[in-house]
Amino acid sequence: ANGDLYMWQDYYNYIGDSAIDTCMFARGALIKPWLFTEVKEKRTWDISSSERLDLLKEYCNYGLEHWGSDSTGVEKTRRFLLEWMSFLYRYVPAGLIECEHITMNMRPPPYYGRDELETLMASPNVQDWIKISEMILGKTP
Repeated sequence: ANGDLYMWQDYYNYIGDSAIDTCMFARGALIKPWLFTEVKEKRTWDISSSERLDLLKEYCNYGLEHWGSDSTGVEKTRRFLLEWMSFLYRYVPAGLIECEHITMNMRPPPYYGRDELETLMASPNVQDWIKISEMILGKTP
C-alpha cells in the first residue's frame, strides 16, 4: 500500500491481503501521530484533547531545542506547528465518530468536542490554530 493509512485495521488488511512487507502511513501519521501506537497495540486510541495538547507541547519543545528559544526560534517553531495543525484538525475523536470506517479523503463535518479544547482543535480556522500555538509558545508578535 502506498500511504494514506488512517485506521490501524487498514495496516493489517493491506499486509494480510497482499505480498507486501509494510505500508507507508504518510498523511495518516500527520493527522494521527499516535497511529503507530494503534497499529502496534491493535486498538483504536480515543485520545483526549489534553493528551493531544501534550503532543503539541512535546513537538514545540523539539522545535525550540533545534532552533533555539529566542524570538526567531519561537516563530520558526510556531510556523511548523501551524503547518502540522493544518492536518491535525482533521482528526475526529474515536468516541465521536459516527461511521464505522473512515478513509483518508473524508473531511470531518463540523462538530462540538467533548470539551472546549477538543472543539478548538477541530476548527478549520487558522485563527484558532494560532490560539492553540499561543497556549504553548506565548503571544504572536
